[in-house]
Amino acid sequence: MFAKLKVWFQRPVVQFITLTIFYFAVMLALVYLYGYSGINQAKFIYNEF
Repeated sequence: MFAKLKVWFQRPVVQFITLTIFYFAVMLALVYLYGYSGINQAKFIYNEF
């Protein structure tokens, strides 16, 4: 069973689709985490003194 699955994943089209989905998920995670970085939030209060 695993031998058939391994042969199936060695096909170039399947590898391309799998890697594309993986990289898209990584990019989504990075964009999601970027929202928590505080780039667009208010400045630190003590910077203005």
